[in-house]
Amino acid sequence: MTASNTHYVYVLECADGSLYTGYTTDVERRVREHEAGDGAKYTRGRTPVEVVHTESFESKSAAMSREYEIKGLSRTEKERLVGLWE
Repeated sequence: MTASNTHYVYVLECADGSLYTGYTTDVERRVREHEAGDGAKYTRGRTPVEVVHTESFESKSAAMSREYEIKGLSRTEKERLVGLWE
């Protein structure tokens, strides 16, 4: 399998109810890494995690810019984005 040409920003809901935003080229693989404790330090001890939002981009730079933007949102804004709160 070759590397994906699609870049993703994803939001996870952690077991403690917190939201984690990340970047990857393979969402399924990245979630498995988070679940195994090999993902971000933040998600260790907060498993299981559930993908609640993904966005796809054609370039890494666009995805990374969006990740940065989402990370800057308030909790309420993130909840609206992922559909947890109307």
